[in-house]
Amino acid sequence: MRHNKKFNHLSRKKAHRDALLANLAISLISHKRIFTTHAKAKALRVYAEPLVTRAKKDDMQNRRIVFGYLQNKEAVKELFGTIAEKVADRPGGYLRILKTGHRLGDNAEMCMIEFVDFNEAMLADAAPKKSRTRRSRSKKAEAAPAVEAPAAEAPATEAPEAPAAE
Repeated sequence: MRHNKKFNHLSRKKAHRDALLANLAISLISHKRIFTTHAKAKALRVYAEPLVTRAKKDDMQNRRIVFGYLQNKEAVKELFGTIAEKVADRPGGYLRILKTGHRLGDNAEMCMIEFVDFNEAMLADAAPKKSRTRRSRSKKAEAAPAVEAPAAEAPATEAPEAPAAE
């Protein structure tokens, strides 16, 4: 019976699943964004977010626990360095999953998983934009189009002369 076994086994035994998730987490930490299947991304989020939470408190015990999961010195160093600095004030939800469509070969649902604080394109969109106020037209604004109108008419008078010259 499968009582109380609700997580996705990803069609793998425990050792294979742990190795897969560790390798995905190492790739995610080093590249900040990876493309994978939707099922693997959801399993990776459950696996990696507690590691990021541990990385926020940098002490020897947390480093040893995280290294026990990842087995990669460079990834642990990156996680406790740059990533922990960026997510220090965030209470959770460090990863974002965005669906990207279906894979061509087997129609598997693909997605992109990334750290929320490392997406420069979305952070640029979140920057405060200048708010434009609606103002009524002033006398200067009404005078400006009148000045531009003769300039626009001048090329129109030149256009009929060009065919006459031919």
